[in-house]
Amino acid sequence: MAARGTVVFTSVGRPTYGFDVFCIGVSPECGTVRELIDYRLTDGISVNYNGQFMDDHQTVVFVSERGGAAEIFRTSSADSLAENFRVHRIPALPESPFLDRPTEKNGTLYFVSSHEDADRPFKSCSAVYSMPIDGGKVTRLSPPGVVDYSPAISQAGRWIAVASYGSGEWKGDFHEMATEIVVLRTENPTDRVVISSGGWPTWSGDSTLFFHRKCDDGWWSIFRVDLPEKLNESMPPPMMPEPKRITPPGFHALTPAASHSGKWIAIATRRPETKFRHVEILNLETGSFTGVTESTSPGLHHYNPFVSPSSDFVGYHRFRGESVSGDTIVPELERVRSPIPDLRMLRLTGAFAAFSPDGKYIAFNPEFEGVTGVRILDSTGRRRWTVVKDRVAFSVAWSPKEKGVIYTSLGPIFDSAKATVQIARISFNPMDLDNREEVPAAVKILTRVETGNNAFPSCSPDGRFIVFRSGRSGDKNLYIVDAVEGEDGGQGIRQLTKGEWIDTMPSWSPDGNWIAFSSNRHNIQNPAAFSIYLIRPDGSDLHRVYVAGGPGSSEADRERINHVCFSPDSKWLLFTANMGAVSAEPVSLPNQFQPYGEIFLARLDGTGLRRLTCNAYENGTPAWHDHGDWGLDVESLTLDKLGDKLTGKFDEPFFGKSQRGSSAGETVSNV
Repeated sequence: MAARGTVVFTSVGRPTYGFDVFCIGVSPECGTVRELIDYRLTDGISVNYNGQFMDDHQTVVFVSERGGAAEIFRTSSADSLAENFRVHRIPALPESPFLDRPTEKNGTLYFVSSHEDADRPFKSCSAVYSMPIDGGKVTRLSPPGVVDYSPAISQAGRWIAVASYGSGEWKGDFHEMATEIVVLRTENPTDRVVISSGGWPTWSGDSTLFFHRKCDDGWWSIFRVDLPEKLNESMPPPMMPEPKRITPPGFHALTPAASHSGKWIAIATRRPETKFRHVEILNLETGSFTGVTESTSPGLHHYNPFVSPSSDFVGYHRFRGESVSGDTIVPELERVRSPIPDLRMLRLTGAFAAFSPDGKYIAFNPEFEGVTGVRILDSTGRRRWTVVKDRVAFSVAWSPKEKGVIYTSLGPIFDSAKATVQIARISFNPMDLDNREEVPAAVKILTRVETGNNAFPSCSPDGRFIVFRSGRSGDKNLYIVDAVEGEDGGQGIRQLTKGEWIDTMPSWSPDGNWIAFSSNRHNIQNPAAFSIYLIRPDGSDLHRVYVAGGPGSSEADRERINHVCFSPDSKWLLFTANMGAVSAEPVSLPNQFQPYGEIFLARLDGTGLRRLTCNAYENGTPAWHDHGDWGLDVESLTLDKLGDKLTGKFDEPFFGKSQRGSSAGETVSNV
């Protein structure tokens, strides 16, 4: 049976961004700001980012996700600064799940696309392409099998610079990508010259490159290299000069954009004294810095500056603001383009979604961690209710047999085996899902307080039992408990798995035959080496599901798979995995601890692997429902009417030497 139905999942941070592209006037000679006001260049629909000027009339080409995937758009207006512009989609590879970093030069559009599948797991699909700006043949500029990011075109259009990861497998790096600055000719892109390690190249004229990289002292800095004149004539190329560091230690300097005057560059900085990323101008003659955005929007992050052809405007993207036109609500549900026609996909603003048995409701935790409580959402996007508030809760599961029963974990999500986390049964009257906002509910604790960390409940299809992860023995293993009376009544509790490893995030199949879970039992020394395992509810037939590669393969050793659940017909596994690598330079994004993690599905024997999401976010906690006779019509959902106010408030951890480890490490080692 083909995969069909509706999948709901979470993208960490993404729903709160509210990005639009802006610009501010500067002096072409020295980059000083002409007036303390910036102008919006995009229309406030969805998220809009990574813009580039097409001309001196502030017409821009940019990325927008309004169609359910990252696509390329352009503005057209005689006066974009007056916001009398129109937005047009550029028909570049409509089948691509991810387009990024568009730039136009001499009528040609250059961009990144992920529409060609990688030749093996743990490899990005991102490569650089070109096409006529008004439509036409698409040409791949990256060699087959080579991963390229962040294209930049020289002033006359003779050269392209990219941040290249090469043709090898992804090494698991993401805070500091092992990319190289590579230069290629636009008329003959097969001639590629490696300049230096680094990322995010930008041209001043046709012979000077700036780029960023992380230095040995821990600070991200901007480097400059002046290419030899004989580069035009010589292949193989002459010896490259050593790049020169042009920003000092003490703050992070990122994502440079060079002016064509050659006198200054715009950079994004993250200084220790501020919580926000801001755009500054570095005067190349004096070495002095001039703030650009800290005076206009001091309490907002500003990303990825770009410069107009005449060097009189600097652009960037930021939160659009609360008083401007456009989207003002963080939607609870958002359509996402699916690669499978009969499988619809929705992004949830929240985490740990669980469909009600009839598919009409979604229970979830509003936040991934913290005092999140439990909410219920009408899966048509029209209403929502709070059933548990002011409680630290995570992971929810709906009873398959009782319409008004939800299970959750009460306590901190990332903690030790002995921390107090309890399985709770939440009971409410479904008739109370009406016009009220809060639904009365009874909370019954099913596990004993002294038993430590009990979490991630999943209900048997007959509604009689709960499988969950517990640290009561000192190790995190799986247990099965009575779904009504808990471990002190009914049929009590029994241990399902046992060992000095981590077994976690179990999911009971709808047909009752299997329990799937994540475990590092194949590599106990590595708390991040999680793979899928299946076990019968009676404890028999325990085995690993090999997804990335067969037993003994290097690919199997690299799997990090979590959040596994079943398809409604119990024939497919849905999960989050690291096998898609990285789609864009992570340092250019709001810095999530783990800027990767895609949703995949596979059959129960590991075959039929299919990637469902492809973006630059961390995706996870999926749920799947077929909607049966009810038939959820995604196209008719009221997805833009319900949600919290969009404020643009999100954390961007500091790229300092004291920065804590990724949430990947924390999440996996403590689940």
